[in-house]
Amino acid sequence: MIENNEHGMSTEAAQKLAVRVKRLDDAIELVAASPPFARLSKMPRLLDSARQVLMVEGGCAEVETRAEAIEQCGVFEGSDWAHPQILVPSLTSHSLRSPQMETVVVEALSELRLLAVAMERYLHPNVSTEQAHHYLAQVLAINLELLFGTPSEAEREQQGKLATISRNVIRHLAERIGYEHVIDQLIDEIWRMLNQRPIQVGDVRQMITQIALCRANPDIDLGGSGQGADRLISSLFGPTQACREDPGVEIYQERLRTMDSVALQSEATGCARAMHDTGVVSPYHAVLIRYLLNTHPSFLGEALGLSSTGRDCLLCYQELVHALIHEGIFPETCQGVYGLALMLERGILYQPPVAPGLWRQVLLPVSPYSEERLRMAFGPAPEPRAWLIQGVLSMLGQPLGVGQGNNPTCQSARALSMWAYNDPDYLLQMVAWAARDDEIIMHFEGQPVSSRLSESGVAAAVSLDLDPVSLLVVPHLDRIYAEMGRMCAGREGDPHRWVNPEFHGWWSGRGFRINVDVATGQLEDLDGFLRHFYVSYHPYYNGNQPLIHPQPAGIAVTDSAARFIGWHAITILRVGLDQQDEMRVYFFNPNNDSGQNWGDEIVVSTSGNGERFGEASLPFEEFASRLYIFHFDPLERGDPETVPAEDVQRINDMVYRSWGADRVPGAALQADSGPA
Repeated sequence: MIENNEHGMSTEAAQKLAVRVKRLDDAIELVAASPPFARLSKMPRLLDSARQVLMVEGGCAEVETRAEAIEQCGVFEGSDWAHPQILVPSLTSHSLRSPQMETVVVEALSELRLLAVAMERYLHPNVSTEQAHHYLAQVLAINLELLFGTPSEAEREQQGKLATISRNVIRHLAERIGYEHVIDQLIDEIWRMLNQRPIQVGDVRQMITQIALCRANPDIDLGGSGQGADRLISSLFGPTQACREDPGVEIYQERLRTMDSVALQSEATGCARAMHDTGVVSPYHAVLIRYLLNTHPSFLGEALGLSSTGRDCLLCYQELVHALIHEGIFPETCQGVYGLALMLERGILYQPPVAPGLWRQVLLPVSPYSEERLRMAFGPAPEPRAWLIQGVLSMLGQPLGVGQGNNPTCQSARALSMWAYNDPDYLLQMVAWAARDDEIIMHFEGQPVSSRLSESGVAAAVSLDLDPVSLLVVPHLDRIYAEMGRMCAGREGDPHRWVNPEFHGWWSGRGFRINVDVATGQLEDLDGFLRHFYVSYHPYYNGNQPLIHPQPAGIAVTDSAARFIGWHAITILRVGLDQQDEMRVYFFNPNNDSGQNWGDEIVVSTSGNGERFGEASLPFEEFASRLYIFHFDPLERGDPETVPAEDVQRINDMVYRSWGADRVPGAALQADSGPA
């Protein structure tokens, strides 16, 4: 008879675990006691000890309790894992399936470290409890097959016993977060992300796919969870009656050939409804669009789900729309259908330069370098030019869906969004220069600034987790932005005063306010800064003047504990009353997920308070408490004395309870780390 301990583990297993944990503790103690220069030689022993613990039942829990001590040993030093705030959940599927022992173990240690943070057992300096929980929810979504499925032959061949570690870690994450809530939490997370209508939906598609596979697996009992997934799964794999069982695009195309006009119209309506409901486009939708283009072009308006505005635009520019579909819409680039629909709804084709710019885009020769970069990111099919057209359609249709990816390039992402929102023909020009010529030339105070001749930018290298337009344009913009900053060297004050209007466009206000002294980092004239912000942006104090053009601004980002994280570039879009008659600032945040907890009960909203797709919002006072840079028109200045002193004082209190708590003389502020 085998005895079990209080945790349900056999005595033999518990003894084996205890021996391995003792070795791990010894290894941690040895590394911790070593001088920094000697730690590297002792790291293999630590990793091997961790591997042995993670292989056995109960090992993940033991490692979780030691997560802080393990990180302090420097196990993540010199790698991306050392910066958990920038980690990308989708990459975990590759690390956890790696045949390399070090990669699998370090990834496992990283997940368990973040679990300790999420469970409030480890107060991490760079990532909050909410951020850790949010990250792990996505990790679970992307790796659901490790949670429920059985090891595949490829997994066994490539990883061998290492696969046990990956599955143990994912199972432990699910148990700690709440096994019964995993699927429901993931569905809520997907809907929360889709409500922001991002351009890049690859991770969302992957999550929906994993949920669909789990629901279709008879060996997996999800109980009562997962009921809200139906709309998500159907929008991707069966948006209409003719493809409800997900037959594959070839069979669906054959079915379309046998349909009469009534059936085709029904298919068009069904695809459009699913697309606008979720913001995700099914490959079947692209097949339908291409079929209708050749057989029933009059149904395209139905298939795109257009209102009268969009239909009028489609009819006026029918040949252009047909060319864009023919060259850019394929099952692989199906997400461009949504961008095309929203672009037509915006009516921007009526701006004289936009249609010719799009005709140029249809015929644009793409340089070999740009082609290679697009193939690296999106694969060999269809051709790179099609991916670029899809990216242009998405950006023009969803200017507030642009994200910076895993890059410190919020300024460049903000510029792309601002141009797509406010100056679409200028964006098309930028795309043409970058994709065709491998060079962008902008001007700073009359001097040409070439991306080819400029030194390195803010980002050492721009990652591939971007939309097609950003993938090609951002590296150029990043170098130009940094070069403009270098051209301001020696000037007194913050360089963004001069860089922002030159980089973003003439509509950026030439007036400039900052509430931090660049040299010392100390808060400076906070009262005057806040009063000036009120009379520039608050309708009650600026003569009820609405914001005409989007304006660049900079915020001091804080975590859920209201601790300062860093400077970040955003765009102020509008200021207005919400449904509860509360004045709110609506803004664009290029960080891929605008919904954040900034501490001191300040939680950024992305829906439910009058936000349009892609907007974030906060009550005016709460937004002002995180603002540190804004632009204004110096010729339209109100009277700062009309702003109530009690309003200013409340915001002052919020600043000093958060990022301004230690803004005293001697604290350094890096000028080039702020937003553009």
